[in-house]
Amino acid sequence: MNRSEAVLLGITVIWGTTFPVMKVSLEYIPPILFLAYRFGIASALMLLLFRGRVLQRETLLEGFLLGLTLFFGNGLQIIGLKYTTASNSAFITSLYVVFTPFIAYYVLGSRVKGRDFAALSIALLGLYLISGTSMNFGYGDLLTSLCAVSFAFQIVLVEKFRGEDYLSLAFWQIFWNFILALAYASVKEGFYVPKAAIAWGGIIYTGVFATVLTFTLQTKFQRYTKAHRAALIYSAEPIFGYISSFIALGEVLSPAGYLGALLILAAIWYELRGS
Repeated sequence: MNRSEAVLLGITVIWGTTFPVMKVSLEYIPPILFLAYRFGIASALMLLLFRGRVLQRETLLEGFLLGLTLFFGNGLQIIGLKYTTASNSAFITSLYVVFTPFIAYYVLGSRVKGRDFAALSIALLGLYLISGTSMNFGYGDLLTSLCAVSFAFQIVLVEKFRGEDYLSLAFWQIFWNFILALAYASVKEGFYVPKAAIAWGGIIYTGVFATVLTFTLQTKFQRYTKAHRAALIYSAEPIFGYISSFIALGEVLSPAGYLGALLILAAIWYELRGS
């Protein structure tokens, strides 16, 4: 594992910690409105920190496409949770590990080797075990499947646009996500200022650390690896999600879940040691 891939793994740690944060916060605020505040605060913070450096018109369209994939990914995931179990959602969302190499093949012309398929298969089995998912497929599962496809497109497009200014690209995808979430929330959920401090804690944490920090680092460092390898690294997210859920909420993995976590780590090690 090189330095860039180690950074991507660190990003995955932060994303994993958002599971308990989101779970608690969404008891006090509608899901898409939460996203609007999260990405709105992130957009304002990036403007404050980097000012005109992020307002590059050359990356406006690319950032819009990335923002679109993030909006549909996050939105479909959260809405899908209303109609399916958390375990089904965790597993199905992580199917971007499977979708990414095929989308990369058609978008980027990237070839996937037998070793890559083996590692992806091991990770997929691990994700299945760690989520404890059932095989019942309903409306919520369909929405979450589309969410996984959208996240896979985001990972591939980050590689496609890697020659662009990474700060500007990170800003525009965050900004467009904010605009789309705000528009949807205003029409479907109603726009208001939440009063619960715990909701604001979740908004600020996810906006600063899980958005500004992680998406800036992703657009900067993912350019040094292949999309399917990045997706495999991101597949460790459920592991860190369960660790943080155990610490914050007392949730405990089943024996199959622990086996799944080991398989995911083994898949990442197997793939990255072959580089």
